[in-house]
Amino acid sequence: MARLSLNKTALHREQSRLKQFRRLLPSLDLKRRQLISERLHARETLYASEAELDALVVGVRDRLPMAGDDTLEFHDLARVTRVQLREHNLLGVHLPILENVDIDVAEYSTLTTPHWLDRYREALRDALALTVRLQVERERLRRLERAVKRVTQRVNLFDKVLIPRTRENIRRIRIHLADGERSAVVRAKLAKRKQTQGASP
Repeated sequence: MARLSLNKTALHREQSRLKQFRRLLPSLDLKRRQLISERLHARETLYASEAELDALVVGVRDRLPMAGDDTLEFHDLARVTRVQLREHNLLGVHLPILENVDIDVAEYSTLTTPHWLDRYREALRDALALTVRLQVERERLRRLERAVKRVTQRVNLFDKVLIPRTRENIRRIRIHLADGERSAVVRAKLAKRKQTQGASP
């Protein structure tokens, strides 16, 4: 770290830095609070989607227990063909938003397959769409958590390091300048006293 100059120029520089830090801190803290709020919302959305997927799986197990039969083989009943995303810029954080999921469902002969396969195929399509949505929501939450961590570190840097250090620098410079002024006054008085003593016979 550079050695602190104890002069009026350094005092003005430190005072302007302190003013700038104090001006930046509230906006950084507001950004942190907004990101924390958005993170909470993203978490709740993710938990709701996970619960929805769990309920779908339980529903399939309850209504279609025959789908668990190992002797039946179904391949590519439903598959994701395209995922359309867009990015949303929230306070400088680029968050993914799911626009659309295209899922192809297989065609099959209704005469040679079990009657419940239609319902199973629909449930599988819904489960795939939910799985894609969950992946996007997890990524969104991950980015928000990283952004909250970063902005919290910056808030702490300003609040706990830079502002206190700058205040301490200002205090040290002021003490040094005050000491210098006092010693200059004392030297001036001593010089005046010597002059008056030297002039008197």
